[in-house]
Amino acid sequence: MPSPDPSLSALLCRIRACRLCAAHLPLPPRPIVQAGAHARILIAGQAPGLKVQQSGVPFDDASGERLRGWLGLDRDTFYDASRVAIAPMGFCYPGKRGSGDAPPRPECAPAWREALLAKLPEIRLTLVVGQYATRWHLGQTLTLTEAATRWREFAPSRFVLPHPSPRNRPWLAAHPWFEAEVIPALQAAVRAALA
Repeated sequence: MPSPDPSLSALLCRIRACRLCAAHLPLPPRPIVQAGAHARILIAGQAPGLKVQQSGVPFDDASGERLRGWLGLDRDTFYDASRVAIAPMGFCYPGKRGSGDAPPRPECAPAWREALLAKLPEIRLTLVVGQYATRWHLGQTLTLTEAATRWREFAPSRFVLPHPSPRNRPWLAAHPWFEAEVIPALQAAVRAALA
C-alpha cells in the first residue's frame, strides 16, 4: 500500500495545531480527528464530548460503544485510520449548553472541512451523525428525524444517524424502525465499503 498522502499528513498537523476558536472554548483546544488517505468510511459527527476531549480518542465513550455496535465494527477496525476517518463538524469540545453539550463551534467546519474531505478520495460511505452534520453533508435543512426517516434516499453512500449518546434513548424508543430497518442496511453498507 502506498504511503499516506504527505499533504494529508500536513493538513492533519495544521488541524491539530488549530487555535482558531480558543477564546470561545471552556478548555484549551485539542482538535480530535482521525483520517487516512485510503479511508473508505467517513464518520461525520458533531463535536467531541468532555471524555473524548480528555482522552484525545474519538468516540472513546458510551456513544462510541453504541456507534460501533450499530456499524458492526470492532475497536481495531473502527480506530484504523486507513479504513475509517472520523471528522466531526467541530474538532474540539465546545462546552456545555443546557443539559447537553453546546453545538460545534461555527468557525471549525468552514476553516477545515472542505480541505480535509478533498484529501479523502476513497470514501465510499459517509455516516452523518447529528443535526449539524446533516445540514452540512446533505445540503438541506431537514431535521435529523426527517433525514433519518428518508434514509433510503441517501443510502447506500450516506446514512443519517441520530447521535448514539445514551441521552438519545427516547428518540430510539420513539422510532423503532431505525434499529429494525436502518441498522441492518447500515451494517451491509459498512461491509461493502470496507470490502
